[in-house]
Amino acid sequence: MSTYKEIKGFKVQTLASDTAASAMAGGTWASGGTINTFREEAGGAGIQTAALLFGGMQDPSASPRRPAAVEEYNGSSWSESGDIAAGVSGIGGCGTQTAALACGGYTGTANVNTTQTYNGSSWTTVPATINPARAYIGLAGTTTAAITFGSASGTGNQVELYDGSSWTETTEMNTARYSVGGSGISTAAMFFGGDGPDAQAEVWNGSSWTEVNDLNTARKQLAGTGGVYTQALAIAGYTTTNVANTESFDGTSWTEVADVAIARRSLSGGTSSPNGASIVFAGYGASHQPAGSATEEFTAPSVFTQTNLGQVYYNSTSNAFKVTAQPVPGGTWSSGGDMGTTRAQASSAGTQTAALVAGGAAPPSTGTVNSEEYNGSAWAEGNNLNNAVRLQVGRGTQTSALSMGGSYSGTESYNGTSWTETGHATNTARKQAGAGGTSNTSGIFFGGENPSSPYIAATTEVYNGSSWTEVNDLNTARTQISGSGTATSAIAEAGHPGSGYTVNVELWDGTSWTETTNLNTGLEGRMGFGTDNTSAFVVGGRSPYQGITEEWNGSSWTEVADMATARYNGSGMGTPTGGLIAGGSTSGTTGSVTTEEWTVPSTVTNTTITD
Repeated sequence: MSTYKEIKGFKVQTLASDTAASAMAGGTWASGGTINTFREEAGGAGIQTAALLFGGMQDPSASPRRPAAVEEYNGSSWSESGDIAAGVSGIGGCGTQTAALACGGYTGTANVNTTQTYNGSSWTTVPATINPARAYIGLAGTTTAAITFGSASGTGNQVELYDGSSWTETTEMNTARYSVGGSGISTAAMFFGGDGPDAQAEVWNGSSWTEVNDLNTARKQLAGTGGVYTQALAIAGYTTTNVANTESFDGTSWTEVADVAIARRSLSGGTSSPNGASIVFAGYGASHQPAGSATEEFTAPSVFTQTNLGQVYYNSTSNAFKVTAQPVPGGTWSSGGDMGTTRAQASSAGTQTAALVAGGAAPPSTGTVNSEEYNGSAWAEGNNLNNAVRLQVGRGTQTSALSMGGSYSGTESYNGTSWTETGHATNTARKQAGAGGTSNTSGIFFGGENPSSPYIAATTEVYNGSSWTEVNDLNTARTQISGSGTATSAIAEAGHPGSGYTVNVELWDGTSWTETTNLNTGLEGRMGFGTDNTSAFVVGGRSPYQGITEEWNGSSWTEVADMATARYNGSGMGTPTGGLIAGGSTSGTTGSVTTEEWTVPSTVTNTTITD
């Protein structure tokens, strides 16, 4: 018998606005009061209802070019207040409207090292100076406890702490940069973006800096707001053009939220209130106006409906039925920075934003010792391997990795700084094998090509940091095999079993291999990355050269977006939501420097339902 629910269906909520993942995700921007003296590269402090603007630079025809004028905002309009000591651009600012701190800046001919404080009516130059003099710095905190980071001069990664009377140098940032966004306090601060443009972000815990997840959009000359860095907003800035993007940080990752109305760079911001209310002002857009006089205010809803994947609702404001869904097909490839060394058949480790490639070469070379590290946008040379090698494989992280097999039969270990010969060779010397692993003390090595008959191997070995131990073989022997995972949960895909190219896939559970669902396309030299035997990617391959990408969800393979450059025998690393392919042989070449990044959107979208 039919039930009432089966006859009538399910209840659809009526909502006045779309669902949101968080209060910040549901925030919107609105226009605020117009600044009296338009400018860019100014200092900012305060909150949405009590903000402060000082210093900065006008357009070239204005006089003075760098005004000393100071303005206060009451939540609706700007009014002039007491001037700073001297007009400078690229000045750092923090604090409140009645207790602000300003330091550094550029006069037009030189950087300055001065520190000034504001008491709500006038500015005082204090004896404490930053060292060296610098501009375009990040500044966060209060008049008695502040932190400044980065600059366009000096080493670029300087960090100093202010205690109300003096500046003291402390632990440097991991990456030098300037024109960053920043937020927080002197013991819990954050910076993001900066010159490059860069997407990198780092968090300060009072004694050291730690890299966290990157911005979704790399940019410089952006504004940052947030009284606490776990509620930071990264706003507007410059890529190859001015952008309006706004991103919210929740302490772990960045989420795109509502854009500002005016795409601009070199804008200023105040500290957000506990409810997420923020303010940005001034800057440079398509021209000096209207961006240089504009104020925009961000307000997050105090009450909102939480996003729920699969939810259907009726938006009464837009008069539309909507559904909350994950974007399909879910991921795309984009160009990354080129490597410094042309190579194929190299070992790899790490993630999309902290990757490592070592050895390899463009055949017929016997291999290289060259090692490179990737920060999410560019490759930099690191310390070399001890042995020139190609046709090897590697796994782990950028700071704890293994490189094994290939034309060098031993194992080398990486600690984030240098490579060390472990003295622990695999029991069977092999090349073009598959591998998995999480560190320089835990790995698995399977299949490949033996130096003598039988040439095609099914051998599997695991590493515990002190020795390799043979365990159960693959069911199908093969070389030029793709693989990923861990020493207890790995996956082996495709390869060359001696004739033709197999689509065979096997799963490792820490004890034995089990055959599972085949790939859609059998090729040799395919490249893999993934976390374990339930989540993996296989990319590219030959013959012919392919850019094809297949995703494994633990039970089946699905073809998704192709790489732009078809290739095989490249280096794969990362996770299914953030992977990387570097180098490899392309049609007409035996090696390349090309890098491509695989990214899956982390957010769901509200989509209008149509007939």
